[in-house]
Amino acid sequence: MRLLIAEADHATYAELLRQAAPELELHGSADPAELARWAASCPLWLGQPDLLAAVLRQGHPPQWLQSTWAGITPLLAADLPRDYRLSRAVGIFGQVMAEYVLGHLLAHERQLFARLAAQVEQRWEQRLPHSLAGRRVLIVGTGDIGQSVAQFLAPFGVELYGVASRARVLPPFVEVVGLDALPRLAGEADYLVNLLPDTPATRDIYDAALFARLKPSALLINAGRGVALVDADLVAALEQGRLAGAVIDVCRQEPLPPGHPFWTAAHLLLTGHSSAPTEPRLMAQLFLDNLARYRAGRELRGAVDFTRGY
Repeated sequence: MRLLIAEADHATYAELLRQAAPELELHGSADPAELARWAASCPLWLGQPDLLAAVLRQGHPPQWLQSTWAGITPLLAADLPRDYRLSRAVGIFGQVMAEYVLGHLLAHERQLFARLAAQVEQRWEQRLPHSLAGRRVLIVGTGDIGQSVAQFLAPFGVELYGVASRARVLPPFVEVVGLDALPRLAGEADYLVNLLPDTPATRDIYDAALFARLKPSALLINAGRGVALVDADLVAALEQGRLAGAVIDVCRQEPLPPGHPFWTAAHLLLTGHSSAPTEPRLMAQLFLDNLARYRAGRELRGAVDFTRGY
């Protein structure tokens, strides 16, 4: 069976898969034109949604496409076919995302960036740091990744609250509410962590009205999707002191264009879509597991419902 690998690091994926599944005939590239030449003869595709969206526009959809990203927004464009099986990357980003979130929570409590600024200014910083114990963390998006983040944060003594598509009981969260209750919990949070996918219901939800409800001491971390956030409203809220700061990993346009207000906004840290990179070894294991499921006619891990968008 032929597999098309659309990845910048396609050689690494090919090596990992060749060892585990030598029966596969592999064709890999990061060049859309080269990928398009192989597409029609490859029933299975593995790779980046942005590259494979360009291939889909040439026709010849696969039987099954395994995304190497958790997000599959490029593949949901209105002009693309949907008559194939699609699965997104799941179960491989939990720890690395948790490390990202935890790192910024600790940096905020320990005032690491303020201390670095003081060192540059040769000023002795005497403000005392604080502990995460007792802090209220609101994780918006309690799916596979959100639950992993919560499990990693729980030992630090934080109070965990969540927002999902609907209210549910989900340990270790104290409470998980539906998206309509986001403003209530956001107003009580010390940390607001967005991990939501991109769907019509999750766009522009972090706006001026929501920022007006936040504690002035709250920190926003957006590692979900850039379209969830109204950029101008965040910049204005930071200027007005409506929240203490923001860590922005994802933006509406990437790379962020020169002159965008985020580059110079006070108390805003850009991390360049680095929160949870795909680890090829783990991704290859997920693909091989899903390949066995595909061959057996079973449900795929991370199977996408095109009507829901995830």
